[in-house]
Amino acid sequence: MTATYDLVLAGGRVVDPANGVDRVTDIAFAGGKVAALGDGLAGHERRDVSGRIVCPGLIDLHTHVYWGGTSLGVAAEVLARTGAVTTFVDAGSAGPGNFHGFRRHVIEPCPVRILPFLHVSWAGIFAFSPTVMVGESADLRLLDLRECLRVAREHADLVVGIKVRVGKGAGGDSGIMPLDMALEVAEEAGLPIMAHLDNPPPSRREVLERLRPGDILTHCFRPFPNAPVRGDGRIREEVLEARQRGVIFDIGHGGGSFGFATTRAMLAAGFLPDCISSDVHTISILGPAYDLLTTMSKFLCLGLDLPTVVRLATVNPALAVGRRDIGTLTPGAPGDASVLDLAQGRFDYADVVGEHLIGDRRLLAAGVVVAGAWWDIAKNS
Repeated sequence: MTATYDLVLAGGRVVDPANGVDRVTDIAFAGGKVAALGDGLAGHERRDVSGRIVCPGLIDLHTHVYWGGTSLGVAAEVLARTGAVTTFVDAGSAGPGNFHGFRRHVIEPCPVRILPFLHVSWAGIFAFSPTVMVGESADLRLLDLRECLRVAREHADLVVGIKVRVGKGAGGDSGIMPLDMALEVAEEAGLPIMAHLDNPPPSRREVLERLRPGDILTHCFRPFPNAPVRGDGRIREEVLEARQRGVIFDIGHGGGSFGFATTRAMLAAGFLPDCISSDVHTISILGPAYDLLTTMSKFLCLGLDLPTVVRLATVNPALAVGRRDIGTLTPGAPGDASVLDLAQGRFDYADVVGEHLIGDRRLLAAGVVVAGAWWDIAKNS
């Protein structure tokens, strides 16, 4: 007897780097999970996605989705419906003092997955707007390590790591101290760190030398200063040493942390990021980051092939947060998938210092599957 599934996406180019799949075929979902991959599958709901790309539900490793609870938060469900992202990793929007609100009022009711890093600062990122910008790491009185550890343990079913922001912008004159304090918590809790680095101090070297295997350096292809590459195109020694040690390099585009010149130099030297992420928030959503698909499109136009770009936005970020069940279309995995169009044309992309790249390709959302159910793009139901 031929199985009939709840939903079948028929005839798309299925790209699942976790399983080495890149071919035109059908994919089926049943009971909220991926059910089967193969030709001629039958389903109660069958959608023709011929000419489109079907990949595991996209995972954005650096977002800020504490909507309504922080000044930088954007709405995850809206972004899911417009950008085909099914898992949002929140990069420390909430700290120990307001994490319970983030969980109850945003994460638990949200129909898409939110996996949070807990900020080491008590109030998280609490003053972030075009007119008010206060670095939460500048005041060490806000860093209570016992409270951070307590909240991380109380919410151990949800918290995927500890977030800290260092640099002149986020930390003022506190230098490297917030990172050292966050590492104390992370080591005690058995969790990875995600470290933001903006302008010095501290230096890139000071940060990278402290990071452990499995820790994440976000904003990894930032422009000068604190760029990972010298002006002559050579990658800095501490960057190479950190990769060899197992540090994870994440793009975290945002409004100030991604440069085309840095990226070209890193790619030319054979140094790919481990993960592509948007750092989407209330400012960067207006440009130049916009969303994960725009950030992925920039890498396509800079020479990466489609399976590589998909890998850096699916299975790699899943592994970075210790989740082997997502970022894949393996039967039995959660039933999430992104359906994309690869448009051809002339597209103007910008980085954070105003350089423009005219590209010939752009990834666009065409549909999304969440828990085995089809969602139309940019609709409320």
